[in-house]
Amino acid sequence: MVNQQETNSTVQLDNFTEALAEARRMQQNWLEYGLNFVHVYVEDVDGDWLETWGDDEILGNPLLDPVKEFLVSDDDVAIRIRHYLGESSLFDLAVNLEECLRISKEEDRLSGVKTVLQRNCHIDDLELTSLANHLIKNLL
Repeated sequence: MVNQQETNSTVQLDNFTEALAEARRMQQNWLEYGLNFVHVYVEDVDGDWLETWGDDEILGNPLLDPVKEFLVSDDDVAIRIRHYLGESSLFDLAVNLEECLRISKEEDRLSGVKTVLQRNCHIDDLELTSLANHLIKNLL
């Protein structure tokens, strides 16, 4: 037990030492290059990377489109979800559901979908479980 704690402490100390050395290198580059030091760390500083941050994660995801299509479909489950959704954003619901559907463990996936539905819709527990199960079955 003592050896394991010493090993953990050594690993943590090594990680901290590396992080501190990198921070010092960054500070030195800042002093040496001024604001242009960012060119050392970012390849496309002058591009539109800040405006498009995260677009590839949302738009490039093959599961999001089927979730969106399902939620606007005439399927009974989709209609019930939209009914309970009220004023909440259908797109936000789709993004959150898609994240839950990527969870590999079945019980965690069901729990995640139920949590998302519960946050966005006003549903009793029995209806919530039924909708979550049908939603997963229809989308996976």
